[in-house]
Amino acid sequence: MIIHLDLDCFFVSAERTRTPFLKNKPVVVCKSGDRAIFSAQDQASVITDSVGAFNSIFQQQSHFETYHKEAWKKKFIDENGNIHGIVIAKSYEAKPYGIKTGTLLRDALIMCPQLLIIPSDHLFYQLLSTKLKAFLQTKIPILEQYSIDEFWGDLRGWVKEEDTYDFIAALQKEVLERFDLPLSIGASSSKWIAKLATDFNKPYGLTLVPKENIRAFVSPMPIGSFPGIGRALAKKLAGYCIETLGDVIEHQKLLCSWGRIGKDLVAKIQGLDGEPVVAHRDRKSIGISRNFPITHERNEIKRRIIILTRHLSHTITKLSLCPSTYYLKIRYDNGAKAHISKTIERGFSEHLFKEIALQAFTEIDAHPYYGITHLSISASHFITPSQTKTFSLFTAQEDEKSKKLEEKITKLRDKYGIDIVRLGVEKNTSTK
Repeated sequence: MIIHLDLDCFFVSAERTRTPFLKNKPVVVCKSGDRAIFSAQDQASVITDSVGAFNSIFQQQSHFETYHKEAWKKKFIDENGNIHGIVIAKSYEAKPYGIKTGTLLRDALIMCPQLLIIPSDHLFYQLLSTKLKAFLQTKIPILEQYSIDEFWGDLRGWVKEEDTYDFIAALQKEVLERFDLPLSIGASSSKWIAKLATDFNKPYGLTLVPKENIRAFVSPMPIGSFPGIGRALAKKLAGYCIETLGDVIEHQKLLCSWGRIGKDLVAKIQGLDGEPVVAHRDRKSIGISRNFPITHERNEIKRRIIILTRHLSHTITKLSLCPSTYYLKIRYDNGAKAHISKTIERGFSEHLFKEIALQAFTEIDAHPYYGITHLSISASHFITPSQTKTFSLFTAQEDEKSKKLEEKITKLRDKYGIDIVRLGVEKNTSTK
């Protein structure tokens, strides 16, 4: 069988491993705009192992000593007494108050005045996830990490089907004993039914759905409960009076007429997709983004773009990646967004990346008098032995020199930190 493992309220549970006082209490983990990365002061940072498609491998270091109830105020209350930050994880004890992921911290405190607040420490969560993965790999022959707190495992040929429940029960218990982390596990004949089974019985649940019981299990569930069915698709299905997963199966001819998307969805809901558990997937893209208080000064925005490209360039070089497509996104203070992608078939270098990003910003900044609150930069379409491209001969010599310089700079940053080599403009914060 295939199993799906999902850590319960992982960020909160991770904090509870080092602060037991937080157990059985309403707790939220919050984040606000990361100003440290844009500081003129050197910052300690580290590159971690990958923990899924949606997580950065570059994190700022923080120093945890002990938990203090009032410590959050220094990070989330500004000089005017305004409370900033949003909830990115909440304990099950906080849910009855109506607190959700994305709730503003100031609203969460009104909903639950006795709420305990933890500033996020993503490096700690990633390192803990990496340790758990290493342990799970000793128990499960083929393990796929889906996100920082979710895994799939393929037990076929390793554990007999009739022994699956005993196996996952023992695994759940051992993870709690070793790591003090509660997790829920679902098992079935396919990946997505296993995930659905996990979501069906949380927290700290165990759910096994044999192949012959899949239809009976999924039929009464609302369509929105299935992974991959978003609001747009749910609205489209509702237009045909399709409200449950059982309705999808009953009207599968309709969905199959929509093409591959409909056919794939029908197959997944019935557990017939045959999607394998894959221990390693090639990285499709890599990026970095930051929210920050409203900033109008364009020179300051450009300085921040340079800083973000430096951090992302170091990661790209460490991973031996060679992207050919670059993406920049900005968000204005009124909610308007702008984005652009550029395909440049040249050898990668930090200098080239910065030039591309700054030029891209000049092209998309259609509202130069609006304040900006968000920057996102990413790279994709990596050149590999199987995905080759021909570079221009006119820039080959220049790119080769940049590559050698990049290698020397990377060695310095590995030894002394990523801030050891940076442009002078990065330390000029007078334009803030």
